[in-house]
Amino acid sequence: MRETMMRAVKIERFGDPSGLVVTDVADPTPGPGEVVIATEAIGVGGVDAVIRRGTLAGLGFETGMVPGSEVAGAVTAVGAGVDTAWVGRRVWAFTGMGGGYAERAVARLDDITELPDGLTAVDAVTVGSSATVAHFALVHAHFAAGESVLVRGAAGSIGISVVELAARGGASAVAVTTSSPERGERLRELGATHVLDRSGEGDAAAPESYDVIIDIVAGPATAEFVDRLAANGRMVVVGVVAGMPSADVAGRLVASFQQSRSFATFSLDTVPGPARNGVRAELLARVATGELHAVVHDRLPMDQAVEAHRQMDLGAVFGRIVLVA
Repeated sequence: MRETMMRAVKIERFGDPSGLVVTDVADPTPGPGEVVIATEAIGVGGVDAVIRRGTLAGLGFETGMVPGSEVAGAVTAVGAGVDTAWVGRRVWAFTGMGGGYAERAVARLDDITELPDGLTAVDAVTVGSSATVAHFALVHAHFAAGESVLVRGAAGSIGISVVELAARGGASAVAVTTSSPERGERLRELGATHVLDRSGEGDAAAPESYDVIIDIVAGPATAEFVDRLAANGRMVVVGVVAGMPSADVAGRLVASFQQSRSFATFSLDTVPGPARNGVRAELLARVATGELHAVVHDRLPMDQAVEAHRQMDLGAVFGRIVLVA
């Protein structure tokens, strides 16, 4: 039987975006407990850029891989043990740490969520992962109504979702760090109460300390933001866009021992599948009704993945870039 082919984007070499190439690859076949999805939309996430740069090469990522972890589209085939009634349904799907930048992608049945009526595939991949991360990051930080929140690196899709969820969750203040006043104004429209520059300055009325800090950036300045925690404050790192946290984080925590501050990382991998999928379904429904927002920076054809990553590297993205197949 002749092998059928599809278009996909591969990482030909780690480094700048030009290492991404569009090529033909074999059509995927679903294994037991899996489905194949004809991708209508593909989310371009910060972790995709980190993998493409080679930052995580030591964790087993290799050249030749197809990046992308978040797609939406219609199920076209199912593997053994999966109800054929799934064929034709439109779903959001997590494809693992790769495989998403393709015309068709494979996902486990446990990693798909049916789209509610009225939600586009583009909006689904804009919030499906990011809003779920934001929700559970706030849970991990034990956020409660009346507490102050700082979102470090708020202009991306995760940061925007944290802003909206914290504001709707009754935060006393929602401060954000971002790169420009224009982005700050857009974040105010989504629920931010104070806009700071990347160093955490620029608003004299902002709180001096915060009960919760959600950090998508990390990098060398991480420890400086530990100093922004209030007594019993909790900082949760959910991304490493600027690199790994600085080595002196522990020293800063110990130096402020009497403040009982806490520092943690968070990954959705630690949330049981049923809980994760249940929350995602609720969040997608809230987007479909307009209660939460899917902020799309740009829609680009899949063969313009290089341009999508170029914009990511420039820090020019507000919300999420979506590739359309």
